[in-house]
Amino acid sequence: MNKMITGVLLSLMAILSFAMPALASTGATETLDLTHTTVGILSIIIFVVAYLFVMGEEFIHLRKSKPVLIAAGLIWIFIAAEYASHNLPHAAEAAIRHNILEYAELFLFLLVAMTYINALHERQVFDALRSWLVRSGFGYRKLFWMTGGLSFVISPIADNLTTALLMCAVVLAVGKNNSKFVAIACINIVVGANAGGAFSPFGDITTLMVWQKGIIGFWTFFHLFIPALVNWFVPAILMHFAIPNEKPEANDEIVKVRRGGYVIIGLFFITIATAVSFHNFLHLPPMAGMMMGLGLLKLFAFYLKKSYIKRKQTLGTQPMNEGLSPFDIFDSIARAEWDTLLFFYGVILCVGGLGFIGYLSMASEVMYGQMGATNANILVGVLSAIVDNIPVMFAVLTMHPDMSLGQWMLVTMTAGVGGSLLSIGSAAGVALMGQARGHYTFFSHLRWSWAIALGYAASIGAHFLINAHMFDLPALK
Repeated sequence: MNKMITGVLLSLMAILSFAMPALASTGATETLDLTHTTVGILSIIIFVVAYLFVMGEEFIHLRKSKPVLIAAGLIWIFIAAEYASHNLPHAAEAAIRHNILEYAELFLFLLVAMTYINALHERQVFDALRSWLVRSGFGYRKLFWMTGGLSFVISPIADNLTTALLMCAVVLAVGKNNSKFVAIACINIVVGANAGGAFSPFGDITTLMVWQKGIIGFWTFFHLFIPALVNWFVPAILMHFAIPNEKPEANDEIVKVRRGGYVIIGLFFITIATAVSFHNFLHLPPMAGMMMGLGLLKLFAFYLKKSYIKRKQTLGTQPMNEGLSPFDIFDSIARAEWDTLLFFYGVILCVGGLGFIGYLSMASEVMYGQMGATNANILVGVLSAIVDNIPVMFAVLTMHPDMSLGQWMLVTMTAGVGGSLLSIGSAAGVALMGQARGHYTFFSHLRWSWAIALGYAASIGAHFLINAHMFDLPALK
């Protein structure tokens, strides 16, 4: 996920922008325009440098959270010092608390979702699905469609990264001797996972951010189902003919779901329903419903642990059933993607700081004031192929341009699926380059970027055609 463009664009906007008043009043809080000051320029440089380190994570092996955490701290140090020098010591404090609150809601929501996914991994739910596909004896072309289709179907519930890794494991298991099949199937998986995540509030970080912000209602997201399907289906059709029409050798491996695995699936759906109900009916943050669902999982984990101990005492030295195994919920919590969660903190505070300085107002004026909402939202998707979609979408949410519901749905979709244009444009693509090293590469993906671009354009056209009435409706807030 290469990130340099964001900083470059913001710098250009700063140079091209007209001079603004040095001190403005926003309601009861005075804010400084620091875009043309040393503080603003230093903040942009720090942000760009941090993202250069993020861009080189695969080569220098420095976790992406480290540079953005430092950058966030430095940016807010500069902001706070500048405001203190203007006798406004509490303005920066109020602003950073607002950003931290937004992060906290996202963090707690994702922590619960990651814990459930890790618990399902531990109970071998995903391994059982993988083993069934591997021993099925399907041909390469059928496996191409099944892994791509399952990526599209599973990613709205799980995240697109987990889904892509699961399907890639299947592809590698059955096609490791056919590099061409593995490469094209991995492209199909990345496109399918990103497209599937675009029509669900739970499928991608960007859709989750938009839903938690209250801009698009929960059920409204599903109006993007057909455009998202088109986004995956068009390049899949074009790639289908490049898949070898052969049948790999079947594998006899059998993996069974461990005790409690199916119950955890049910609890996960209950937790999602609880989060939606908290948001839609009680007007409470969705993360509160997710945390309640975590309580249910922890209670069930307690039952699994106690019943396992009791069973073990009963059997004594006799061999235990393969499905019986100890389960520690805190292991699942500990295995959350902490680097990713801390990366989100750094990104949100970095972008929030640049917005507080005044750069996002400039960006909003250039993109949404001069280019128009449609062109700007399509550009957001293209930028997401180069720059990570999380800071891009958080920047758009911070700008909060005055757009119709249809336009907000457009930018939500493009930010989610635009990352498929390049292998480095999404977490799923980056992860698969590591998992299928030597088979799926940047250039093997680039060879099919033209087909993915056709799907990107077709999905935008489908959205304008199917959801035309939504362009006359206001967003929720």
